[in-house]
Amino acid sequence: MDHEDPEIRSHPPSPATMSKVPSWVSLGFVLGALVVWAVPKPEPKAPPPAPARAVAPPREPQATKLTTVEAVFAEWGSNAVWDSDTTQMAYWNPGTEGFTEFYEVRRIADALYFRSIPKLTRLVIRHGKPLPPECPLQFTETPEQYREWREQAVERSGKS
Repeated sequence: MDHEDPEIRSHPPSPATMSKVPSWVSLGFVLGALVVWAVPKPEPKAPPPAPARAVAPPREPQATKLTTVEAVFAEWGSNAVWDSDTTQMAYWNPGTEGFTEFYEVRRIADALYFRSIPKLTRLVIRHGKPLPPECPLQFTETPEQYREWREQAVERSGKS
């Protein structure tokens, strides 16, 4: 079939060769697509603000009874370093999750006397064999005791 044939041009096209989609439907589709494309898009809404998290109140120290401190010291007191029958210790407070309670212990004859103090005035022991992690106490030593330990450590290592 040659499209240049004048006989074919003079006859109307057969229904089999004509488009199945009417032209007005195609025009409507194109115009609809243009309108959808031309309409401005709405601004995306900002996400709703996140609900405010409940701020945990600061941890309050739990009041520790002196009898509890005495009982703990009875178990762990063998690690205490004494100077003139006096030692200091820090007690683990579960409320603050730290060693935040401080006590001075005096030894008079066979009796131990405890008193709370606002802060430690001696050095916390950070050398030697460490205490087990479950120990709720930290013990202190005087600067003189630390100096003596340091000198002995140097002698043991053979350094001068």
